[in-house]
Amino acid sequence: MATTPIGTNSQLVIAPMLIVLVTAVATLLLGRRPQARAAVSLGGGAAYAVAVAAIDWYVVLAPNAPGIATYQVGDWPAPIGITLVADGLSAFMLTMVAVLGVASLVFSTRHLPGDEGRSYYFPLFHFLALGVTGAFLTGDLFNLFVWFEVMLMASYVFVAYSGGPEHTRAAFWYVSLNLLASAVFLLGVGGIYASTGTLNMADLARRLAEPAAYGLDPVPVVGLLGLLLSVFAIKAGLVPFQFWIPSAYRAAPPQITALLAGATKKVGIYAIIRLSFTVFAGAEIAVDLGVPGTGFAIDSPLSFVGVALFLMAGASILVGGIGAVGRDSLEGVFAYSSIGQVGFIAIPVAIAATTTSPELRQLGIVAALVYALNHTLAKGLLFLAVGAVRSATGTSSFADLGGLAKRSPALAIAVFIGSLALVGIPPLSGFFGKFLVFDAAARSASAGPALVLLLVGSLLTIAYSTRMWNRSFWGAQTDAVETAAIDPLQVAVLVVLATAILAVGVGFEPVYEFAGAAADAALDTEGYVDAVDPADASDLADSSGGDHT
Repeated sequence: MATTPIGTNSQLVIAPMLIVLVTAVATLLLGRRPQARAAVSLGGGAAYAVAVAAIDWYVVLAPNAPGIATYQVGDWPAPIGITLVADGLSAFMLTMVAVLGVASLVFSTRHLPGDEGRSYYFPLFHFLALGVTGAFLTGDLFNLFVWFEVMLMASYVFVAYSGGPEHTRAAFWYVSLNLLASAVFLLGVGGIYASTGTLNMADLARRLAEPAAYGLDPVPVVGLLGLLLSVFAIKAGLVPFQFWIPSAYRAAPPQITALLAGATKKVGIYAIIRLSFTVFAGAEIAVDLGVPGTGFAIDSPLSFVGVALFLMAGASILVGGIGAVGRDSLEGVFAYSSIGQVGFIAIPVAIAATTTSPELRQLGIVAALVYALNHTLAKGLLFLAVGAVRSATGTSSFADLGGLAKRSPALAIAVFIGSLALVGIPPLSGFFGKFLVFDAAARSASAGPALVLLLVGSLLTIAYSTRMWNRSFWGAQTDAVETAAIDPLQVAVLVVLATAILAVGVGFEPVYEFAGAAADAALDTEGYVDAVDPADASDLADSSGGDHT
C-alpha cells in the first residue's frame, strides 16, 4: 500500500469510523444472540485496531509517511464540505482508544450484568467508540460538537446501566451537566461562526492569523475560546468541573468506566490541544489581564488558555489526590485519582501555551501526550481490575477486602504494576511521562509553583496507592476473598495491559518518537492548513509561527 501524499483524499482516514459504525449496526441487528454478538463485536474491535495501526504507519511512522492525510466527505472541498483529518496527534489519540477498547471488549464478554443489558451493551459500546473516533478525526468545529454528542448519548445510558436509584441519580446529574455543556459548546461554535464566517479548523486558523485580510475583529475570540475551554474542561474532568466523575464512574460498568477514564477524557484534552495550538495559535490579541507571581503574561488566546488551564490543572491535582486518600472503595480511589492524574496531563499543556520557546512548547505537548498514554494504560487496567474484583467477590469496599494478593497473585501483580505506573516508578511508562512533565515544569517561567504542585501530587499518589494496596491486597483474607472465583480471562486482560505498561517503558524510544510526531502535528498550523485546503496557505507560516514545525 502506497503512502498518501499530503492533501490528497485518502479512504484510509475514514476507515476506523466506518468499521466501528458497521460493527455497531451489526451487533444491534443480532439482537439476543449473545455469542454471535460478542464475536462480531470482538471482530469489529480487532478490525478497528488494524485500521488505526495502518493510519499510524502509513500516515505518520513509515519512512516516507506524509505526516497528514485528509478525507473530504462526498468530495465536497474544504472549507465547504465535511473534512476528516488524520495526522500525528489524532493518530496518537486513536491508538490509545484502540488498545484500551479491545481490552475492554474482551473483558466485556465475561462481565455483563443481566440478560436484559446484553442486547444493547455492545451496540452502545461501539457508538461510544464512534463518537470518540469522530472527535479525533473531524476537521471542523460543528462536527466536533456532533461527535461529542454521539459519544455522550452512549455514555448517558451506560451511567444509568444498572438501573438502581444511585445509578439513576448519577445519570441525572451527568446528563444535566453535559446538556448545559452542550448548550455552551453550541453557543461558542455559533459565536465563532458569527465572528469569523467559518467553522472549518484550517480555514479558521488562516483567518485568525490574517484578520485584516478577511475583515475580522479577532477580539471576541478570547471570550468564545473561554466558553469552549470550559466545555472541554468538563469533558476532561478538570476542577472546578470534576464533581460528576465520582458518581458517574461508580455507576457505570467498570469496563465502561475504564473507557471513560482512559479514552473519552482524552477527547477534552485533545480538543484543547488541537484548537489552542493548531487553530488559535496564530491570533495575536493584547488582553489587559495577568496573574501576578506566575510568570504568565496574557497577550493572545493561546496564553489565555495556558493561564486558565494551569489554575484548573493545579486544583485538579490537589482535589483529586486529597479526595483519593480518603475513599473507602477501589472505584472511589481510582475515580478521584483520575481527577488528579488529568492535572498532570494538563500542566505541561498549560506550560506549552504560555511559553514563547518553540522547544519548550514542543516538550510540553510531548510530556502531556506521553503521560496521557500512561494514564490510559494504567487507569484502564485499574478500573478493569475493579470489575474483576467485583465480579469475583461481589464487592469493592475496603471493609470487605483483604488478602487478594494471596488469592490471585497474577491479579495482584497487574494492579501493583498499574499503581506503580501512576506513581512513576522506572522502568514503567509512568516514569517517562512523569519525568517529562517535571522537565517541562522545571524549564518554565512558573517553575516554582508548577514543581511544588507536581511534587505534592506525586506524594498524594504514593499515599493513596499504598493505602489501596494495603487495604485490598495485603493482610488476612476476608470471607468474600476466600470464596472468590477469579475469572482467568479477566485476569489475562489485566496482565496484558500490565505487560503493555512495562513494554512502553522498556522500549520507550519509538513511543517518544511517535509522541514527538504528534506534538509536531499539533504545532504545524501551516502544514495542517495546506493539507486540508491548500488555497492561499503560503503566507500562513509568517503569521502563525512557522518556527514551531
